[in-house]
Amino acid sequence: MRLGRRLPRAFFERPATEVAPDLLGRVLLRRLPGGERLAGRIVEAEAYMDRDPASHSFRGRTPRNDVMFGPPGRLYVYFTYGMHFCMNVVTGREGEGSAVLLRAAEPLVGFTAMAARRGTDDVRRLCAGPARWTQAFGIGRPQNGADLVRGRDVYLLEGEPAPRSRIVRTTRVGVNVAIDRPWRFVIRDDPFVSPGRPAGG
Repeated sequence: MRLGRRLPRAFFERPATEVAPDLLGRVLLRRLPGGERLAGRIVEAEAYMDRDPASHSFRGRTPRNDVMFGPPGRLYVYFTYGMHFCMNVVTGREGEGSAVLLRAAEPLVGFTAMAARRGTDDVRRLCAGPARWTQAFGIGRPQNGADLVRGRDVYLLEGEPAPRSRIVRTTRVGVNVAIDRPWRFVIRDDPFVSPGRPAGG
């Protein structure tokens, strides 16, 4: 597929609920320390807004969530359940505290390296879930705050945006507050979407 140019800063300077569906079909590229490249086409993303009870930013700025408050176009990486990393794209205005959780991708480049990290060669399971994806791409604390617009190690490319007719909205996965908000966006019938169940589903 066409990878295209890097997404500009202006792409991210919008509400998370607008950026999330626009990320579907875009490509996250990761350059490993040895020079090998990994690439994945985004097929699932969730929006987390300011004043959103399910968001890390809801109770204000802390050392843990500082990156989430901007500037937009940065990668916010956090550790969860004492074992997994998840990655988010910071959106909106600086100081706002909104982001899009990257939940699943179709692997495009670097299958061998991803499989070695994940311990499976099932291509559909390599990046089907936020923790699986960060593990496959070798993303952790060192990438927190990475500039997705100008950085060298991880950045976002134009790819081929998913047609609006193929985008489905559902409630988010794994939240126990604000469970009625349809802020999870997936590409309809895409085999690389995660198996996570929407809230209330």
